[in-house]
Amino acid sequence: MTSSAPHGADRAEKPETPRIRRATAADGEAVTAVFLASRTATMPYLPRLHSDEQTRAWIEAVVLPDTTVWVAELGDPAEIVGFASLDGTVLDHLYLRPDVRRRGIGTALLETVREASPEKLSLHVFRRNTEARAFYERHGFTVGELNDGSRNEENEPDVTYHWTAG
Repeated sequence: MTSSAPHGADRAEKPETPRIRRATAADGEAVTAVFLASRTATMPYLPRLHSDEQTRAWIEAVVLPDTTVWVAELGDPAEIVGFASLDGTVLDHLYLRPDVRRRGIGTALLETVREASPEKLSLHVFRRNTEARAFYERHGFTVGELNDGSRNEENEPDVTYHWTAG
């Protein structure tokens, strides 16, 4: 019996495993692109407060030098498809390019962050960002404080999540 399907086409393709590495100053443009694309796709309700250039300047002058940042890469040549930023025990950012969601990349980044902060983590997420909230809850984070939006520049109500080891 012969098959008309190409060799291997009947087998499910295994998603590529992301490579996680520490970010460098040279990653500013790619990290900014991920940040902007993710926010546009997943949080269209947020006001646009800064230009792309202002956002890149903030990432290059504040996020990359002042927090611990990891990037997730896929492909050959490697392409940055996500990043996470840790400030002490606060997960400041975890963003993925919209086209690579639901492939384990966010989980891989979160595991890397947990290795760096193995006792506890906290983070803020917009209340309306239900997909992110579900992601963190699946990974053991619990709801802490609710805020009316007065602590973020978007004035969008948010929630603090906490995770503790064990």
